[in-house]
Amino acid sequence: MGAMPQPMVVAPVFVPAVGEPEQGAGGPGPQAQPVAPDRAMLHGTEMTRTYPCSACGAQLVFDPAGQDLLCPSCGNRSPVTAPNVPVQARELGPAMAALRELQGQAAGPRVTGEWEVKCQNCGGTTGFNGSLTATRCPYCATPIQRDDVHNAPARLPVDGVVPFLVGEKQARELVEKWVSKRWFAPSNFRKYRRIGAFSSLYTAYFTYDADTASWYQGERGDDYQVRVGTDEDGDPIYETHTRWHSVAGEVGNEFADLPVLANENLNRDRIRSLEPWPVEQARAYSPEFVAGHLCRTYDKDAEESFPEAQQRIESAIESSVRADIGGDHQRIHELNTNWNWLAYKHVLLPIWLLTVVYMDKTYQVYINGLTGQVSGDRPWSKAKIIAAIVAVLAVIVAVVVAFAVARGHHTPSRHPSGPSHSTVVPTRPTTHR
Repeated sequence: MGAMPQPMVVAPVFVPAVGEPEQGAGGPGPQAQPVAPDRAMLHGTEMTRTYPCSACGAQLVFDPAGQDLLCPSCGNRSPVTAPNVPVQARELGPAMAALRELQGQAAGPRVTGEWEVKCQNCGGTTGFNGSLTATRCPYCATPIQRDDVHNAPARLPVDGVVPFLVGEKQARELVEKWVSKRWFAPSNFRKYRRIGAFSSLYTAYFTYDADTASWYQGERGDDYQVRVGTDEDGDPIYETHTRWHSVAGEVGNEFADLPVLANENLNRDRIRSLEPWPVEQARAYSPEFVAGHLCRTYDKDAEESFPEAQQRIESAIESSVRADIGGDHQRIHELNTNWNWLAYKHVLLPIWLLTVVYMDKTYQVYINGLTGQVSGDRPWSKAKIIAAIVAVLAVIVAVVVAFAVARGHHTPSRHPSGPSHSTVVPTRPTTHR
């Protein structure tokens, strides 16, 4: 892949949460449309926010079914006040250059280790581990969000979110169906799923848009047949040969919303299998969508996460080059790519997560909170596997025995052994007259 162009350095646009003043020296950017403030209660001393119900004072949560804020205690519903506007991509080079400059001037909020805050509802201590930015108080279950991370000047702001569509009831039904089909899982594990930790989690993603132009040189190989002789039956024998000739050309590729998980300590392969994500449904971020759910900020920023997307982009470019060369075989000797446009979006995508500890080992099942796709790990029962192998062997032996018996019944009978006896009929002498 060719070197990335070095664009002009401009500051990224840091979009504050709905209802908050803009902060940080982010430079000029598009003017935010005036909107009604959300229903958050901000706790300045702890730099947190909660969403109390205006009817009973209990805590509101974002409800996937109604796509609004629901009070589990009294059933009161409140609409999400954030405007439903599309998410705008940011050019990667300028945004990262500005971020590095800001990071050199001031440290960002701590997103490693343990961050403890005081619950403003019960007074208990709530811990935020690592990049976790939204959790529940362990004593009173109040949903609490850190209010110092997503809009910090030395952090990339969240551009958009695709809110949960799959609710808890549906998610549990999907897990039940998935686990019930794990035939070789231990029976105890299939029961443990009911007591495992089941959580709704917004994960941090960077999606990438790119416009590339690639120039290549190589060879195209076309197969042809050459007769080299005949076989025993007189039929011709052919060998395949390849005729090569030089080629050169240019291909253009466009990529949109290529997702890369920006969180660590999650099974990337399992989460990758939850794709595709309907990122085109993303809307401008508001903390309202996170109310009552867990949420993580990114562990790797847009520049640090890009190599994974780059690998997928380069693979797609190579495939398009081979298609452009055509023929039966292709050889690429030189490939240079110009990046006409490279941009990203920082979005939050929803996952339901079941965590089960079985035999001192942790197993996790992931559910796409938008499509319901399920992927996970589970233990294997040695007893069930051995029983299955024994059963298969028994079936094979039974089939072999049945086949042998069937052949025995159809074998023609033979005469008993011993000397054979034959009757000779004497011939009548011929009389000549």
